[in-house]
Amino acid sequence: MFPYHARMAELWSVAKKRLLNEDELTEMNHCLELNAKHCWQLARLQNESLLASMTGDTEWQHETCARLEELQITGKVTYGDAR
Repeated sequence: MFPYHARMAELWSVAKKRLLNEDELTEMNHCLELNAKHCWQLARLQNESLLASMTGDTEWQHETCARLEELQITGKVTYGDAR
């Protein structure tokens, strides 16, 4: 879990009891944006891994799996030479 996930859960819990103020709403939107970016990166890498597997490109699949692991650990992913 990344910090923005924890903060998003905290803000969601607060919102169950009262309306979020303007600063909290802004913060929630930032958390949601980061979460969406993370989800799209994850989906892209999973699709790349599947495509690499289906085409028998083991080198690409290993690179993609390394990027998936990097995303899961750091929350960020670097792209070397994009395909």
